[in-house]
Amino acid sequence: MTAVPTIGVLALQGDVREHARALEQAGARPLNVRRAAELERVDGLVLPGGESTTMWRLARAFDLLEPLRKRIEGGMPAYGSCAGMIMLADRIHGGADGQETVGGIDMTVRRNAFGRQVDSFESDVPLAGMGDTPYHAVFIRAPWVESTGDAVEIIGRAEGGPNAGRIVAVRQGRLMATAFHPELTGDFRVHHYFADLVRRAMVEED
Repeated sequence: MTAVPTIGVLALQGDVREHARALEQAGARPLNVRRAAELERVDGLVLPGGESTTMWRLARAFDLLEPLRKRIEGGMPAYGSCAGMIMLADRIHGGADGQETVGGIDMTVRRNAFGRQVDSFESDVPLAGMGDTPYHAVFIRAPWVESTGDAVEIIGRAEGGPNAGRIVAVRQGRLMATAFHPELTGDFRVHHYFADLVRRAMVEED
């Protein structure tokens, strides 16, 4: 698959530039998305790490929540990291009053599950479909997945320590999410995996 997909990065708040650089390394063309018109120009979308309540409020202020939901319901591939994982969850625990998500992945995510900023950590996480070498993951105020529906594939769990076994990476069809920040490492396997997912979706729709 040699197509160069245009992959948007939701550019309301969070690690936008870092994801854009990683997508370029994965052979994609990044595009910052702040408006519904920009959303229509992309083949897939990254919802970055940041602060999920701020992202939700800004998405509503920019009239993006419903367009995001419609495109995801229509089959657009999307990947969420950390706060982006929360945004793609159908259900959340520990959210702000009235906090909404874009949804799409049949999972319940607990916000700030691993602790606050001072509890940030790094850990090796084996990821299904991304080689035999565990991914050195960066967790910052990270969520975890408490439960999933039958259609959700668990592709990564935390290892070691008191939270061993917690779900930190999932995929459901054309949607995927991680509790950690691959954009902050020099390992671009997660972005390559997502870019290939987008390319396959482009072929299927031709």
